[in-house]
Amino acid sequence: MMHVAAGVLVDGAGRILIAQRPPGKHLAGLWEFPGGKLEPGEDTAAALERELDEELGIAVDPLSFEPLIRIPWSYGERAMCLDALVVRAWSGEPAALDAAAIAWRDPRDVDPAMLAPADRPILAALRLPEHYPITPADLSVDAAITHVRVALARGERLVQWRLPSMPLTQARAGAALLLPDLHRFGASMLLNRDIEGARDLGLGVHLSAAQLRELDGRPLPLSQWVAASCHDAGELALASRLGCDFATLSPVMTTASHPDAEPLGWPRFAKLVEASSLPVFALGGVGPHDAAVARMHAGQGVAGIRGFGDGLTSVP
Repeated sequence: MMHVAAGVLVDGAGRILIAQRPPGKHLAGLWEFPGGKLEPGEDTAAALERELDEELGIAVDPLSFEPLIRIPWSYGERAMCLDALVVRAWSGEPAALDAAAIAWRDPRDVDPAMLAPADRPILAALRLPEHYPITPADLSVDAAITHVRVALARGERLVQWRLPSMPLTQARAGAALLLPDLHRFGASMLLNRDIEGARDLGLGVHLSAAQLRELDGRPLPLSQWVAASCHDAGELALASRLGCDFATLSPVMTTASHPDAEPLGWPRFAKLVEASSLPVFALGGVGPHDAAVARMHAGQGVAGIRGFGDGLTSVP
């Protein structure tokens, strides 16, 4: 497996640098994050330092790199492991020395379709926050709307609308009432299992593990989030093959609602996430204070059910 380092340059305005692959190369015309393969004896940081000098003409300090995500990927028979590192400081002006063009873009304005497939999870990891709150299942529609509005006002920018006991038409109507709030805060919401409702409302969808096995392709365009509930390596692989943008993996810790379910624990969680090809939130027995721990174990952050009014709290 080829080991590749990718640099995610972020400037003071929060823009990222992407480079267009030149004619004659694999995936010519698509855009990517600059970088290249490790030479024998190189570690990831040293390789990225060299590649950014060769491709962009800039000097960077490897000690300042921030790990973002590791992506195992395969282009046919070309298997690789892509390590993406965030770079916030450099000297020199980036130039297209080994690319057809370079461009600075707000991550929210980058169309994932313009990126090489292996680079799309990097963009997703950049866009996703550390918290993914989920509406409590026993709420009325009005109470769930209030919970989401409080969460948005307190800084949450990604939520899952999950009201399993509510008639589908009522749940969709409630989600529609939140569209102005989501627009005002620049936030995203995913409907639990409701692909048709997500398509009609322009929202994302969070798929169940059963849906992963039933679907034969991504159910929504790349402009709408698609996530999935996963519990093992096989389900994470299904989510990746389906083209999901991210997943939840559970249960990480023991939960009161499922006391008989064997928890993964952080070491097992990290091993599964590092072998997957998409950002993964830890779910089950974790709270907002665990976001940093999740990041240390290759996760995107934490997901939880309760706490929209009080901030994200432990999952039951």
